[in-house]
Amino acid sequence: MKKIYLLVAVLAAFNLNAQLFSDNFDAYTAGQYLGPQSLTWSTWSGTEGGNEDVQISSTNASSAPNAIYFSSTAANGGPQDVVLKFGQLYNSGVFTLQNKFYVNAGKKGYYNIQGALTIGNLWALNVNLNSGQLTIDDGITPNLVVSSYPEATWFELKIEANLTLHVWKAFVNGNLVGTWVNGVNTVASADFFPVQNTQMYVDDVMFDHVPFTVPALDAMVADIDMGAELATQSGTPTVKVVNGGSTAITSLKVDLTYNGSTTTQNVTGVNIATAGVYNVSLPSTVLAAGSLPITAVVYNVNGGAGDNTPSNDTLIELINPIVPAPGKMVVGEEATGTWCQWCPRGAVFMDLFETKYQDFWAGIAVHNGDPMTVADYDAGIGTLIGGYPSALVDRLGDVDPSGMSPDFFTRLQTAPKATLVNGATWDANSRVLNVSVRYNFALAANGNYKSACVLTEDGVTGTGAGWSQSNAYAGGNNGVMGGYESLPTPVPAAQMVYDHVARAIAPSFTGMTGIFPTTVNAGDAHIVNYSFTLPAGWDENEIQIIGLLIDPTGKIDNAGSADITTAVANGYETGLNAGIAQVLESSRPVALAPNPANGTSAILMNLTTESEVHIELSDLNGKLITSGEYTNLSGAQSIAINLNGLSAGMYAVNILINGTLYTEKLIVE
Repeated sequence: MKKIYLLVAVLAAFNLNAQLFSDNFDAYTAGQYLGPQSLTWSTWSGTEGGNEDVQISSTNASSAPNAIYFSSTAANGGPQDVVLKFGQLYNSGVFTLQNKFYVNAGKKGYYNIQGALTIGNLWALNVNLNSGQLTIDDGITPNLVVSSYPEATWFELKIEANLTLHVWKAFVNGNLVGTWVNGVNTVASADFFPVQNTQMYVDDVMFDHVPFTVPALDAMVADIDMGAELATQSGTPTVKVVNGGSTAITSLKVDLTYNGSTTTQNVTGVNIATAGVYNVSLPSTVLAAGSLPITAVVYNVNGGAGDNTPSNDTLIELINPIVPAPGKMVVGEEATGTWCQWCPRGAVFMDLFETKYQDFWAGIAVHNGDPMTVADYDAGIGTLIGGYPSALVDRLGDVDPSGMSPDFFTRLQTAPKATLVNGATWDANSRVLNVSVRYNFALAANGNYKSACVLTEDGVTGTGAGWSQSNAYAGGNNGVMGGYESLPTPVPAAQMVYDHVARAIAPSFTGMTGIFPTTVNAGDAHIVNYSFTLPAGWDENEIQIIGLLIDPTGKIDNAGSADITTAVANGYETGLNAGIAQVLESSRPVALAPNPANGTSAILMNLTTESEVHIELSDLNGKLITSGEYTNLSGAQSIAINLNGLSAGMYAVNILINGTLYTEKLIVE
């Protein structure tokens, strides 16, 4: 009976010159693959009826008996990758995509909207569902929508896109949860892909398209951006006003009401053309914890009492800022390289997170195959990623840099075991930076937690081919990407400035065990010391010190970040567990730390020029245990030595740097 009703709806819609598609999967055979049974559904590669396809499920449905089910435990998601084709590229009018979802408690779901007929060329939207939290981005700006959805129950998610005016809206169970100006305004298909930890049912899928007629005079409130997303953050609110009419807008007023206070901004002397966007800035506001309404009203358009569409003059949203766990700082590690044509995306999103989340975010760009590579860091992150660009958020798992938001919000609300405070001394003559990392434990821990320290540098530049950035966004065919679409490929070294660049990690990527006692009680404080010698080419004014607490599973529990000036003001401390130190004397460019060691030690090098390095670990009888070759290294480097399986005793570490041999004695306990 329901199938007949949907068919009538389709015919009626076509008669109204609209495109309409509905599918509740009830006409398909349960247990069989979707693609071979449908003309509209396919897969990312086009191969239907295999692992990339999805099977019809009769286990759970919004409209019984059938639905489709996506799940994955793989680090990179998949292999299911199912595509709903819209039949053509839409670039004007109002397009609506509506689905019913059921996401198991504590699990994830994901889909995206493709902005080009050729799949994989342009993302118009990413929709992430994660443990009751909904986040939406357009591949350019993260967190256009941050809202919630009910777990372990069916709910409806509708995306309504006015492609003519670039104004998009999201509704959960009919309630508006976000409106925004989208960076990409073409749609061609929807891609349903299970990321790691997905358990998601999909049912009652519909898309619709209708033309849009532009009225004569229309000022539309399209978006409210508070300039902050976290409770206690201060932001500068911006109300986006779109000219939805054919008449240019030359003046208007905006009222913004939040938390019992109303502010007004009078705008004159402008000329906003049809579909043009004008950002109205209002005084800074501190976000309060809890769900509170925010209301924006546009009026007095061109000096008149109203416009032709009063229904869009007012926008009311409920905002419920995320409350960070006390003392929590999230670490984002970006795997990148100047040779990687898509890696400008990583740089753009790292900068966005730095701007948006400030004291709650520590960004680290880990370079591969270019002059900024730190060998130990590059090797360590390489074991956790599937390609470039990639990102790790507190080392939860490999994600695209544009998709860091779900993991960021999850980790931001996770109470850390300890808060970290970095202290330092700095000698400008010797360029020795001594660092103390104080771990103030708020929760009980144990001796399996590990300590590490990272140095990053902003404003890094260089000359030569290795410093030029490959750029797939050149020319704009792959969308807008933070200005890279206006730059050539490669971007010449003279035009590139690299930020968040990992300069050193000590003692190793995985950190050092044995730092903390077997039992760590809440209220305990422990201090770990590090020492770095900064090469003359590093700008100490652009250095960030990032202390890390790594949990027994390898995830980053918490971090603390400070520039050198702030760390010096905090004061350098020595005390508990202060025995691990890096010492790179100016007269000798190599050292081992820790030494004696158990499990892991590290070779520390201060390389003033680009170097070829050969390393050998041997017993005292000359028997070779392991070796490694490293090329194009410069600056402070840390290369881990795995000591697992070695008997206690003394070993020889031979380090050949550009033909000069250094031999260090290493004691394994």
